[in-house]
Amino acid sequence: MRHLILSSTFVLAAFVAAPVLAEQADRLKPLNAEADNLRYDDARQVSVFTGNVVITKGTIVIRGAQVEVRQDPQGNQFGVVQGSPGYFKQKREGLDEYIEGLAKRIEYDSKADTVRFIGEAVLRRYLGTQLNDETRGSLIVYDNRTEVFTVDGNPAAGNAGNPGGRVRATLTPVPRDGSTPPSNGAANTPLRPSTQLEGQRQ
Repeated sequence: MRHLILSSTFVLAAFVAAPVLAEQADRLKPLNAEADNLRYDDARQVSVFTGNVVITKGTIVIRGAQVEVRQDPQGNQFGVVQGSPGYFKQKREGLDEYIEGLAKRIEYDSKADTVRFIGEAVLRRYLGTQLNDETRGSLIVYDNRTEVFTVDGNPAAGNAGNPGGRVRATLTPVPRDGSTPPSNGAANTPLRPSTQLEGQRQ
């Protein structure tokens, strides 16, 4: 397990070579929701939306089968998205770039400014509408304040998209002058499962 974590850290250092700072004003924007049903508990300040849920909060877009939203006395909002999969998208501060994530469960914490993607997690970075980077793992944590991603794999719990359960990533270099990279990036380079490193082959 230690080897896996070290490998994950190395991969993500390359993934976040350009800082991934999300839109700061999103935390202060109102939350708007659409769903088939709503159950609201005023005493606990908890809203549970079910059925084709769509939530927007500034540049944030969340979709899922069920979304539970809780608010603390200071006005911080906490959301739990359940879906097959759940969906999260947010714009980067001052750039035409977006972070998009999919997972069986997504936890959004506006106070800590973090998003956790749990179970068959996928995180993608788009330059405009072009897919630039893609990372897969069992658990992905996106920390907006520190501009760091962490990814954990789980070889014992492989799935159809990643049968080996290992952390997998496709990273496209971004030119220093800010120009758009060639179109042969992550979108045209499918991730393939591997059971061994290249240097281990006989």
